Amino acid sequence: MTGPSLIRQRKIGFIGAGNMAQAIMKALVDSQAVPLANLYATNRSPGKLLKVQETLGITPVKTNEELIDLCDIVILAVKPQDLVGVLEPIASSFHESQIVISLAAGFSLQSLKRLLPNVIGLARAMPNTPAHIRKAVVGYCLAEGAEAYEASVEEVLGPLGIVVPVEEGELFEALTVSCGSGPGFIFEMMMYWQEWLEEHGFESPVAKQMVIQTFLGAAELAAQSGEISIQELQDRVVSKKGVTAAGLQSMRELEIERALRYSFEKAVIRDQEIARGTSKQ
Repeated sequence: MTGPSLIRQRKIGFIGAGNMAQAIMKALVDSQAVPLANLYATNRSPGKLLKVQETLGITPVKTNEELIDLCDIVILAVKPQDLVGVLEPIASSFHESQIVISLAAGFSLQSLKRLLPNVIGLARAMPNTPAHIRKAVVGYCLAEGAEAYEASVEEVLGPLGIVVPVEEGELFEALTVSCGSGPGFIFEMMMYWQEWLEEHGFESPVAKQMVIQTFLGAAELAAQSGEISIQELQDRVVSKKGVTAAGLQSMRELEIERALRYSFEKAVIRDQEIARGTSKQ
């Protein structure tokens, strides 16, 4: 993004100071997108808030109402099942010029709008866990009428990694599963790799290093490949009747793709169940 910063002079508040909130705070500070003095947070547990103040240097705020009065941008970083209980007592404190970004999985924009009728600049965001190292995929969608706030929302999320605007619904569900849950699926495969190496005599720390470097190297090759497709990159590894070809043939006979697709769809169903549950609150 080019041009003058839209958020540098804005005060950004976090309702909830858990792991993802901390990742966003750190990314905003490390990227110099926002001065540390402009970051505020509340948290249900005072101990965690004190710890975040000590480690990151953000300004703690005693109440959610005080934070809303102070801040131009409010990030809702509480669990989906807690969001209604958090917002209902403070809904009238929000005003129409604020931007509110919810990180609550499964909590629709329609449900947010019902709780916060005064707010125009409503958005949902789904960062994945590599946000902690600023290598995330971050999907977001805007409420109807919030288009004027798009650049500001992207500037808040941009320091976390790659930002992808999507429509709410099937696209957002697909992003949630493939990228939000994706690291969990990849770690599962990495564990299989490591266990196989250990069964063949490698010590656990060495096996772990080998697996990490294999995944990291393949990902970096793909990242630097420009217009070359992932299929073509794979073709460059495979020689006819070679070792890799034999392994890939077995994977295809075992229908690994089918199993992965089925796993993705099961995760989508669970995401939809969570969304239905929050919409009834």
